Amino acid sequence: MTSASNKNGRTAGIVVTIVVGMIGLAYASVPLYDLFCRVTGYGGTTQRADMLAGQTIDRDMKVRFSANVHRDMPWDFKPQQVSQKLKVGEQGLAYFEAHNPTNQTIVGTATYNVAPHKAGTYFAKIECFCFTEQVLQPGESVVMPVVYFIDPLIEEDRNLNEVTEVTLSYTFFVMDDEKVETVTGR
Repeated sequence: MTSASNKNGRTAGIVVTIVVGMIGLAYASVPLYDLFCRVTGYGGTTQRADMLAGQTIDRDMKVRFSANVHRDMPWDFKPQQVSQKLKVGEQGLAYFEAHNPTNQTIVGTATYNVAPHKAGTYFAKIECFCFTEQVLQPGESVVMPVVYFIDPLIEEDRNLNEVTEVTLSYTFFVMDDEKVETVTGR
């Protein structure tokens, strides 16, 4: 009986370890995927830069802007310009506007991506409102800048020779209710 009891205990220990490991991976998967996307540009994830690349090349690029809200987000959200044309390496400045038409304070955050996805590695943002909590009081509007450039290294990637246009897209989401209650003092 001791042998069977030892086997059952060992099996139970292995199962518990696997379950705990799977739960740990589930919680770590989002930050790890986000890190992977930021490093590789996978899925249209842009790069973050502290300053311009330092050179401009004679290649025109059209940047389109798109603004969306999650179905639970009641804000009005739009780009102030449809597109901009600039040289690769040149600094661009675009503005997005958000308006809270409701009678309650709402905290939101935006995610972004670039299409085509393969251009995400070369789209760099110097200043952006994404992943920063935006608090809008009832009826309040805010204009948010995005400072960006397309890295001249795009010229060395033969898979992107045909790319003459990229789209920078943002989606705003409502933060959870606890944060709304904290901001409004409820």
